[in-house]
Amino acid sequence: MDSGLKKKTITSLFWKLFEQGGAAAITLIVQIVMARLLAPAEFGLLAIMLVFVNLGNVIVQSGLNTAIVQGADIEDDDCSTVFWMCLAISFVLYAIVFFFSPAIAGFYRMPQIIWPLRILTLIFFINAYNSIQEAIVARGLQFRKTFRATVVAGIVSGGVGITAALLGSGLWALVVQQLLYQLCKCIVLASQVAWKPRMVMNVARGRHMMAFGWKLLASGLLDQGYQSISDLIIGKLFTDVDLGLVSQGKKYPQALGVTLDGAIQPVMLSAVAHVQKSAHEVKRLARRALKTSTLLIVPAMTLFAVVAEPLVLVLLGEQWLPCVPYLQMYCFVYALLPIHTTNLQVLNGVGRSDLFLLLEVIKVVVSLVILGFTAFVLGNLHAIVAGYVLNGIVCTFINAFPSKRVIGYSYSEQIRDICPAFILSAISAAIAYSLTAFELPAFSMVCLQSAVMLSIYVIVARALRIEAFMYLLNTVKDHIIRK
Repeated sequence: MDSGLKKKTITSLFWKLFEQGGAAAITLIVQIVMARLLAPAEFGLLAIMLVFVNLGNVIVQSGLNTAIVQGADIEDDDCSTVFWMCLAISFVLYAIVFFFSPAIAGFYRMPQIIWPLRILTLIFFINAYNSIQEAIVARGLQFRKTFRATVVAGIVSGGVGITAALLGSGLWALVVQQLLYQLCKCIVLASQVAWKPRMVMNVARGRHMMAFGWKLLASGLLDQGYQSISDLIIGKLFTDVDLGLVSQGKKYPQALGVTLDGAIQPVMLSAVAHVQKSAHEVKRLARRALKTSTLLIVPAMTLFAVVAEPLVLVLLGEQWLPCVPYLQMYCFVYALLPIHTTNLQVLNGVGRSDLFLLLEVIKVVVSLVILGFTAFVLGNLHAIVAGYVLNGIVCTFINAFPSKRVIGYSYSEQIRDICPAFILSAISAAIAYSLTAFELPAFSMVCLQSAVMLSIYVIVARALRIEAFMYLLNTVKDHIIRK
């Protein structure tokens, strides 16, 4: 990889990390405040609605935004063509959801979600436009623009959502916050991106990008569908309070994992697209991304699991303590995120959407078997979430399997690359957890355990000169010196 691309990639990585970190910090504060103002049942209602919103967003984008990022010869007319295709899909989906909202509400015995669901799915139209902007930004490695848009959107939507909750709006406060976040992000990004849609529809180019995108659409639907079906099953078999507790237990580890891993992987996809003809360079980028992402995510998730109970008590209150076991299990699930996303981004970056789709089909079959057994045979909520842990482990092998043939990066190599972070995290966590013997107030316990674990992790990584740690340390130093 030439020095110009390397410099641009590293700079983009910092801005993407700032974007993810800034958004996560703001979102975390907003969610904490709203969790204290609203009941678990209202978050359960939102979780059911987000199932349809998330599935719709996958269909709206249709994998075409990734085609814009990955394509070798994308032009302005291509972006406009994709936009009109996405917008047309949005109208069809919105009409379907609008018409079937009463049936959905009746099936789940939740009559109060009919109009909130109809309003929330207006997001389809916003994302039809915004997905093109984000693809253009990602293609150009201009993540400073998404940083600004994300932070502004988080502040504005969070302020309005909290105000609505204080005024007693209940579920509507969550709907307004979700919708306004996407709208503000779209508007701020539009003020920075030169592209604007033109009345152009190039059918030939649309077919060309759809040939690539339909496989990602199918993959996205399979992945999102599996994630969604679990919420649908929990919502049907258990109560909205149970679903709210599970969704909150998942939300915070997911936000932390996506913040750290999500800063690295989009930048990696863009970088891989520039060197996709060289398997050696792609493997080098993949190893770097996997090691760096694991170095950050694994200790963060391990620490989160260790301090989960006192942290939930301090931030969310006693009403949310039942979500702690779910949160801890999801911490392990998202600790494995780097090995999943690195391998999938490699396939996207080198244009192997066919393998990407095949992997999703295999994973969904395995996942549904595990989910069906835990939900309908065991019938236990804790077993359902534990099934996600088992599924996460199995899917690391499934996702990594093609990389040996595509870029020469075997599963055994990947395990060796991530082992140092897991071993160091386990040692640090064991020492930090032993501090529970001291009966300290919740806030003091969180601070003490966090300080001890992170200190041990950093000191040992530095003393052993762990390769990923030294690379990250030197990269930060070089970036500061250049600035």
